[in-house]
Amino acid sequence: MSLAALSSCFQKDANPLPNIIYIYADDLGYGELGCYGQQKIKTPHLDRIASEGIRFTQHYTSCPVSAAARCMLMTGKHAGHSYIRDNYELGGFADETERGQMPLPENTETIGRMLQRTGYITAVIGKWGLGGPNSTGMPTLQGFDFFYGYLDQKQAHNYYPTHLWKNEQWDSLDNPWFSVHKRFESEPDDPNAYDEFKGKEYSLDAMADEALKFITENKNKPFFLYLPFTVPHAALQVPDESLKEYDGMFDETPYLGDDGYCPNIRPLSTYAAMITRMDGKVGMIMEKLKELGIDENTIVMFSSDNGTAFNGGVNAGFFNSTDGLRGLKTEVYEGGIRMPFIVRWPLKIKAGTVTDHISAQYDVYATVKEIVGEKTPYPTDGISFLPALLGDENRQQRHDYLYWEFASRGGQLAIRMGDLKGVKQRVTNRPESQWEIYDLSGDRSETTDIATQHPQMAATLDAIVAKRQPAHIREWNFMDYDALK
Repeated sequence: MSLAALSSCFQKDANPLPNIIYIYADDLGYGELGCYGQQKIKTPHLDRIASEGIRFTQHYTSCPVSAAARCMLMTGKHAGHSYIRDNYELGGFADETERGQMPLPENTETIGRMLQRTGYITAVIGKWGLGGPNSTGMPTLQGFDFFYGYLDQKQAHNYYPTHLWKNEQWDSLDNPWFSVHKRFESEPDDPNAYDEFKGKEYSLDAMADEALKFITENKNKPFFLYLPFTVPHAALQVPDESLKEYDGMFDETPYLGDDGYCPNIRPLSTYAAMITRMDGKVGMIMEKLKELGIDENTIVMFSSDNGTAFNGGVNAGFFNSTDGLRGLKTEVYEGGIRMPFIVRWPLKIKAGTVTDHISAQYDVYATVKEIVGEKTPYPTDGISFLPALLGDENRQQRHDYLYWEFASRGGQLAIRMGDLKGVKQRVTNRPESQWEIYDLSGDRSETTDIATQHPQMAATLDAIVAKRQPAHIREWNFMDYDALK
């Protein structure tokens, strides 16, 4: 069946429009799920999604930090065209100074808005990060019928916040306010000394409960649930009951907060338990879909916004969080941008499929649009990976290149063309910076720069960079792009 015919048949009663759930972890590395080789962290429910669906081995975030990655996911734009290209913080950490991040402009085209036009009920439950209270970026102004969670990603540093947001309303939780960035000054071996960084209501649990409620209430209509959970982003916090699963497993010493975020007496166990607790919530969602009889025609996607963190007590080396890839969060090397991506859709996807298709999160808009047959013109940088999902690799269109730019850490660029990837570091006001070239087919860890073997490639990469659109924030235009033309 042709893809056009497939999209058309979704409109018929025999094959109603599928429900779509997109689960987005926060700072989860490429190698932190069992289905991607993780040996120490237990993720049985996510592993089952992979075994019953498709696992991508070369899928990328659009940017190695939170707000920008979320904007690009929602709008289908890469880092050279996106409105938001880095974290841009407003306000402070305290409740009374909460303002969120740079908001999306009015009437931004998002996946949610596109699906609303197609008749979907849409929701965001989790961390938004694209506009704070009373801003143009509020989810309910950007294509979503319902929102529950964190508007401000600074508030999301704490898993025991005083409140979350339900649509435009403050929703209080039974937690006192405390700072997760307070330096520890107590006895490090006293477990009771860490109680000041705990609360009664864990935000992950509250958000998962709302997700289950949304699914139940909308079981008889097509729905889109965007579920950007905050795990395992620091701070290291988890209910004590979750730690029991990792009792005695790791030889660990207390983390005292010297590298940001709150202290923790069992940092390795807590990090693993946070991911396992999120995995359990995913399992509850999958069970609810079966209970309601909507499992077969519900698409469940899972990925992460960027690579593993480098601070806050997180130990990427201990867990081999990047599966040997170079770099971490905020870097455009593979460890910062290559993401786990699994998709389950029993009605259409063959179980146990693995694909090497090279794709990015800015492809999700185009993919969903093709699945539901929405026709409104809207230019994106994405290419639908629906053929890859359906096992029809011969019909799968390929990217000429994937593009990243990132102003932080001295200014970074990366472009992947087939198996070759160019990386340029510390380019801010440094015209002498040179391209590094890596062949990912045999050097996925980017250990050997082969730029001298491809003397003409630098000019090709520069020409691609020169096509980017100027950003509206001065510091995001971090080099002399006209000189590349």
